Amino acid sequence: NNLYWARKLQEEGARVIHGVPGLKVHSKLILIKGRSQGEKFSIAHFGTGNFNERTSQVYTDFALLTSRKQLCSDLEQLFSFYENNFQIQKFKKLVVAPFFMRNTFTDLIEAEINEARQKKPAQLILKMNSLVDKEMIKLLYKAHQAGVKITLIVRGACSLITELKGWSEHITAISIVDKYLEHTRVFYFYHGGKEKLYISSADWMSRNMFRRIEVAWPVNDAKLRQRIIDECLVPYLHDAQDAWEQLPDGQYRRVGEAGPSAQQALMRRHAAQLGRA
Repeated sequence: NNLYWARKLQEEGARVIHGVPGLKVHSKLILIKGRSQGEKFSIAHFGTGNFNERTSQVYTDFALLTSRKQLCSDLEQLFSFYENNFQIQKFKKLVVAPFFMRNTFTDLIEAEINEARQKKPAQLILKMNSLVDKEMIKLLYKAHQAGVKITLIVRGACSLITELKGWSEHITAISIVDKYLEHTRVFYFYHGGKEKLYISSADWMSRNMFRRIEVAWPVNDAKLRQRIIDECLVPYLHDAQDAWEQLPDGQYRRVGEAGPSAQQALMRRHAAQLGRA
């Protein structure tokens, strides 16, 4: 199908870039460049999910549409890499796999570890589909031992074992199972009170870190960052209806059956907003 549509696009005059040999392009990106009233402009779109009319009905995903110059400039450089992949680009804001993603998130976790060792508040909230990368799991154990508060919202495979004495007694890992398939990847770092929040197309798996082209991007706008925290993190931490908590033996136990539901709260929130529109 890809080759067929590539030929059709080329027949109509579109320039098709076939990607990077050996690397699957898993990022979901659009860069629009144009001119308005004589001035050039760029608009960038970063998404956690595919552009698919079927899955958009049943998956929960985030997308950022922005004209911030640094993000647009970084994205233009990434598209340049797709075409000229003999040259690794440097990015100011984007976190790009397979080059910088694991190192960047490692540095962010190490910063939380340093804060915890100084008896300062330190916290990680990580939401993704799968957590199986060995090096990142080792680092999370290290962070827990240093006193970092860690909460994992992992819909699928989670290879980190919770409640291991001396390793992960206070790490909580939950999976949300409800009407919609949880598909967002959101990474929150307390960062000494100057909260950092990233959204990404990538799970924490070795294949995402090193065998795919993935992107994570920071949400710097305070209002948008708080919206994501309020809609995608806080309700999930308090879900007592659709949340399943991981046990030390790898089994899962339902947290509750009659408490608050994160997805239902989100649906009520948006129904109320639509009602006011």
